[in-house]
Order: sequence, then C-alpha cells, then structure tokens
Amino acid sequence: MSMSENTVVIRDAELTDRDATREVLLDAYGQYEKVLDEEAWGRYKESILSAIDGAATKARLVAVLNGEVVGSVFLFDSSDAAYGLPDLNIQSPIIRLLAVSQNARGYGVATALIRESAKLALEWGAETLHLHTSDMMDSAVRLYERLGFDRATDKDLMNGETLVKSYRLTLKETSLLQAQ
Repeated sequence: MSMSENTVVIRDAELTDRDATREVLLDAYGQYEKVLDEEAWGRYKESILSAIDGAATKARLVAVLNGEVVGSVFLFDSSDAAYGLPDLNIQSPIIRLLAVSQNARGYGVATALIRESAKLALEWGAETLHLHTSDMMDSAVRLYERLGFDRATDKDLMNGETLVKSYRLTLKETSLLQAQ
C-alpha cells in the first residue's frame, strides 16, 4: 500500500520535533491573538511556550502530512500533571494544546490526533479521556462534540473571567475507536 498524498501520519514526538511543534502551536493558537486583549494573549502565548519544554506529559504526539509536522497534542495522566490542579480530581488522561497548522486544516489532522490519544488512553487502562476548552474555540468545540465528547460540567474551571469547559470521551463506547 503506497502512502498517498495528504495521508496524515501520527507518531510520537521526538526531540528534533521541538521547533516544528513550537511553530505549529504558535500558528494554530495565533488566531486567538485577535480575540484576546494584548495582556491576555501575552499570558496565553507564554503558557503555550513554557509547556513545550516544561510540561509533565505522559505522551506527546505529532501529526505529519506530506513530510511536514502540521499538528501536535500533549497527553497528561491527571489534572495535577496537566494543570497543577489536584483538586479537580481527574485521574485519567487529559489532552492539552491540540494544535493544527492553519494551512493543514480540513485534512482530518485533529481527528487523527484525538483518535490516537484515545487509543493510548485505552492502552493505559483509562475509561475516559478529558479535555478543557472555552467558547472562544467554537470550531474545536464542534469537532469534540461531533467525535462524541460529552460535557463534564463537574470538571469545569474558571481562568480569570473565562469559563473553561470540561469535555469527556467515554473510551469503551466511542465510535472513534471502531474499525476504520
């Protein structure tokens, strides 16, 4: 079977992917620079950049399209590891900083990254996969809902004035992991 063009390949991130991951994150999240005020964007960008080197991830995945890293996601094994919030009491995998380069959207990159994250979570023995997002990320929210994530309002949190909404995917029930 030959690899056709526009086939998305998901693999573990390597150290050599660091710069590409940084570019993907800045490109993907750069769209919110226009939405947020300058100070909020500065804090957000700083938190993204610090996560590249400092995050206590359990796994990091990248998406490769036509030989180029165009997406990435970080997986954490608890709310403590993901956010430094043990009180949120999420003891199953959490995906953070899901990012797809703006010019690589529409190829199923985000779905492939989420599917691979769900597979890993299941392999780790988890029953659920969590993520947090806000209304600012409306297209992402629509994707999560389409892929079968349900709202988990008991795990919502506030970031300043912003409600950060929790979503949960029940791994054993999801069609995302059925045969392709």
